[in-house]
Amino acid sequence: MSSGLRTLDGGSGPGLLLLVHGLGATAEVWSPLTSVVSDVWPGRWLAVDLPGHGGSPPLPRVSFGALAAAVAGELPPDEPLVVLGHSLGGVVGLALASGWFGVQVTRAVGLGIKAVWSDDELARAAALAGRPVSWFDTREEAAARHLRVAGLDGLVDPDDELVAAGLQERDGRWRLALDQRSFGVGAPDLPGLVAAARAPVVLARGEHDPMVTTAQLTDVVPAPAVLPGCGHNAHVERPDLVARLLTG
Repeated sequence: MSSGLRTLDGGSGPGLLLLVHGLGATAEVWSPLTSVVSDVWPGRWLAVDLPGHGGSPPLPRVSFGALAAAVAGELPPDEPLVVLGHSLGGVVGLALASGWFGVQVTRAVGLGIKAVWSDDELARAAALAGRPVSWFDTREEAAARHLRVAGLDGLVDPDDELVAAGLQERDGRWRLALDQRSFGVGAPDLPGLVAAARAPVVLARGEHDPMVTTAQLTDVVPAPAVLPGCGHNAHVERPDLVARLLTG
């Protein structure tokens, strides 16, 4: 049964690739990757707006399990799939790989997942989650804020369609489509999720990603992938390198 999430799709043939974006982004953030993924992926792909992002409705309560359950509602329960998730989306992908949500994941790739959280970082995130929605007088101001929140500042032009999907306009004023409560989802149990996965797991980071170190990922998996020259949004910077993670 559909969860009412906004989705984008493409490709043809057997095999399904699920793409799950990170906090503050939308399904459009995968457009650099979907433009090259056919080189390594022969089947279909499906990109979702997570609940409370883009065109998807918010959840009554935000948690990793609730996000995974909503995404699972958009998936065929009897078709094997590969999931590629970025940051928050990577956590959701690992949760789906557990089998707890009734989908058959055959490979889970988590890109740029923040593995270690300090008490101060969690407190700041909780404070952001409790703030009221910010309205901006111009689209330019709202676009700049969206790019900062999604970590895309300097990577994506403010007029790009990637930005348009993350904004809402009302009575001449602009806001982010993001549900502020998403900031308060908390820290994932990354080792527990990897241990629970019923499919091979690949954890990866950009070489210059400030959110997570190689050493932190090595504490979870023996050989994380490091993508040279990339930052936190490697799927935007070097989609060709990220695509190779789908097949090993």
